[in-house]
Amino acid sequence: MPVSAMHAPARALPPVAARIDAALVELDRQIDWLLALSPIDNDGAWQAFEASGFRQAPPLRYIDLEIDLDEARARLDALPLDDIESPLLSGLLSEKQRELERHLQLVRLRGTEGFVNASLDLFGGVDAGLRALADEILASVPHGVPLVADAGIDEVVEAVEAELDWYRGQAGDFKADVVVDTDIGSMMMVSHGTFYVDGGIRVPRARVQPLVQHEIGTHVVTRYNGGHQPLRQLEVGLAHYDALQEGLGVLAEYLAGYLPGDRLRVLAARVVAVDMAVAGEGIPRIHAFLRETHGLPTNEAFDIAVRALRGGGLTKDAVYLSGLRDLLAHLHAGGELGPLLRGKFALSHLPVVDRLEEEGWAVPPALMPRYAHDDRFADRLQRCRETGIADFFHMEPRA
Repeated sequence: MPVSAMHAPARALPPVAARIDAALVELDRQIDWLLALSPIDNDGAWQAFEASGFRQAPPLRYIDLEIDLDEARARLDALPLDDIESPLLSGLLSEKQRELERHLQLVRLRGTEGFVNASLDLFGGVDAGLRALADEILASVPHGVPLVADAGIDEVVEAVEAELDWYRGQAGDFKADVVVDTDIGSMMMVSHGTFYVDGGIRVPRARVQPLVQHEIGTHVVTRYNGGHQPLRQLEVGLAHYDALQEGLGVLAEYLAGYLPGDRLRVLAARVVAVDMAVAGEGIPRIHAFLRETHGLPTNEAFDIAVRALRGGGLTKDAVYLSGLRDLLAHLHAGGELGPLLRGKFALSHLPVVDRLEEEGWAVPPALMPRYAHDDRFADRLQRCRETGIADFFHMEPRA
């Protein structure tokens, strides 16, 4: 992706902006809110829930916090935002500072009645249009061809390491730590550049590469690209970047050749679960509704309910479907994919990031995901531009 002739070459941020940018990056690293809100001992919680006849869920448990929340808030408040030399940079860095304040508040309120409001403030909730889309998907999208979960932790880690090796062949400084953990509450996730995989994972072999493309081809690659930007917020994420990141991740699964209908149904079920959690429903009611009304497997319905009740009601899970919806609308309107991979930012920030590139404070992506090098990539991307979200799935793996 060559730099347009109208864009300036990369240049360093002004001194004050650079200091604040670096300080915000460090604070973002320390405020690891995702890990702080990831329940532990999920197997034990499931066993207790099952033993109760699915009538009572035990309280969710979390890791101990290592950060001094008051000290981190004081450091945020002390940043001299009014002294930033550029109005463009001032707006972005101030917005990120406010988001980190909300992250601190979210962690502070973990397990309390105030948590839901803090989550709504950060991630929003479920509007009527998104709930209607989720209901449509659950009513109309068929279950895929049953596949045996024939890939375990050894095969998954081998695929992850092979993927990282491929990227290191493209860029010697590409890296990501891989941590196998039996208590992370997700099959796979990336947090602050570390790739976590559930030690007990079992998935169909056809789903391994799509999931790897979601986590590495999206989350790790955009972090790498953002780390090569003059504005380092593009590495850790501008404010409200989550929806586009998760939309890109699901798109990567489709472009990798296999996004089953059941995966799309899970994203829709997460929206329903979040909507119910915001309304005050607990794990038993959400689990029963997903299982009895929408036919989700018992254990999957429990996992979705737990995710929606993290911390006391984490609404982030709704952004997977909303992010995919908005990303497909962008592609349907003729929007390009490559510029969205320059780092981590919201789709609404696209014109601002373009402006940063014109100013020399952002550059085109250093790496494109591995799926973009596939001979079938152009055809698959074109199908994305032509396919509605309720039809955005595969009945079986694509060769």
